[in-house]
Amino acid sequence: MIATTQAKNIILLCLFIVLSNNLLIAQSPSNTDTDSVKNTILKLDQEFWKSYNTCDIETFKTFFIQDFEFYHDKGGLTAGLDHMMELVKSGLCGSENPRVRREVIERSVNVYPLRNYGAIISGEHRFYITEKGKKERLTELAKFTHVWQHNDKKWKMTRVLSYDHQPAPQNTDKKEISVTDEILAQYLGTYQAPKTGTVVVSKKDNLLQITAGKMEMIVYPQSKNLFFHKQSPLTFEFVKDAQDTTIKFIVRENGNIAEEAKKVK
Repeated sequence: MIATTQAKNIILLCLFIVLSNNLLIAQSPSNTDTDSVKNTILKLDQEFWKSYNTCDIETFKTFFIQDFEFYHDKGGLTAGLDHMMELVKSGLCGSENPRVRREVIERSVNVYPLRNYGAIISGEHRFYITEKGKKERLTELAKFTHVWQHNDKKWKMTRVLSYDHQPAPQNTDKKEISVTDEILAQYLGTYQAPKTGTVVVSKKDNLLQITAGKMEMIVYPQSKNLFFHKQSPLTFEFVKDAQDTTIKFIVRENGNIAEEAKKVK
């Protein structure tokens, strides 16, 4: 009797598994439907970022629902389309502010259909900034995830996540060399700069560390007296007098002199 009951249970279990699999297969979208969703989202994504890069505010806001939410790892939560558009007008597209351009990192983007809702698109991108009178420069790398909803025959973004923001690599054309501790020791000390104020040069892990207030940066030797920062377009050239004593360093940004700091002790 027990054996018969167990046999019946096994048969029912197998039947349930078969029926469940058939149901899942019946509910799964076809390859054609999936490709259609992906193509649609990729096209909308391109149009959205075009409006972002050109500050086409009227087109930009049409991509979102009214109770849209934007999550940013540095800025936190921005809730509501009206609130976000105020920030876009005064910040990203403010007439006195630098221009920002976004560029996707090729082959990083993926689209995932969401059953009975819409789709998710995620990927990586880089941001460039153009300040008045200066050339465009790469500033930041980040990742993004956008949630799209298909409702009333329209596609709208409901949630946007922007995260893992990292400074973009700079000075990639420069090669680091090795210098002796004796050479590094010649540059250690306190400096005074007109714009920056007090600057301290110290040694950390066989490299130079430059500290000004809360700012700290490690710089790498390109030559015996020229150092560069990997996270910004800055170089530091140490200058000596006729007695071979370090008297100052010159800071250049994208090759242009930005600051000079005189050694005071």
